[in-house]
Amino acid sequence: MLNVLKQARAAFSLLNPQDIRESAERPIQIGIVADGSSAYAEMEDFLVPAGMPRREWTQRMNQVYRANCATPPSRVDIVLYEPGLACPQDAYTFHRDHPEITVAEILKDKNDLAIALARQFPAFRRPVVEQIIHSVARENALFTIATALPNIVPNLIELPWALGEFASDTAFLTTNQVRMAFQIAAACGKEVGLAEQKGTVFGIVGSAFGWRALARELVSHIPLGGGLIPKGAIAYAGTFLVGKSLEFMLVQDRQHTNEERERLYQEGLEYGRSYAGALHPHESKA
Repeated sequence: MLNVLKQARAAFSLLNPQDIRESAERPIQIGIVADGSSAYAEMEDFLVPAGMPRREWTQRMNQVYRANCATPPSRVDIVLYEPGLACPQDAYTFHRDHPEITVAEILKDKNDLAIALARQFPAFRRPVVEQIIHSVARENALFTIATALPNIVPNLIELPWALGEFASDTAFLTTNQVRMAFQIAAACGKEVGLAEQKGTVFGIVGSAFGWRALARELVSHIPLGGGLIPKGAIAYAGTFLVGKSLEFMLVQDRQHTNEERERLYQEGLEYGRSYAGALHPHESKA
């Protein structure tokens, strides 16, 4: 346990919440193009819902510019067109009946702005948080498999950490989950950092000490195939559960029930099984 604590302390030094904070708070400028005031108002309400706190609503509205604005900015990050108007290749159509399509199209091209978009414009929040959770869960599953399977090592370029910094998957998973907590808080418009999120961080670190025992117990009970696939699936599921629980706490201000946690864990296992099986197809066929 002392060794894990030392590793975790060293790993936490690699975390830089300031980078996440600055990325999230970078003002996003959005231009909108329509042929009438009602269409403009519709797109503005999609981006900046009327239910937002007044001060925040005013701030975000100052980041949205109509095409007929008298004093347009020198640049915008995204341009959104009313449906039915000819939309240039580098702009996006507002799909009024399926706004989630609009969000998905923008995030596909503007992934570097994802956390900032989520923090500043609520329509992007849920899909960005979901993207963060699955991304970190995949990293953790990959790490737990790669440390036991040398032929997967080339895939480690997908990870945000240097393999040599970690002597155990416990330290890696814990640190990566803390990084995920920073990103989710930033995307949800909350304070970011070890001090600001100390309760969340302590919870993640505390749960890490039960990681190996939980993995050993579950591997013998879940029908996921051989040793590496369960290991990766459990890493994915545990991270998925932490992420969904953090999101729920930030949005609903309460914790999941035991039944909800069990359902989410099983959902994460299925995602993890699929991902781990793709990483190690020979074992998944065994």
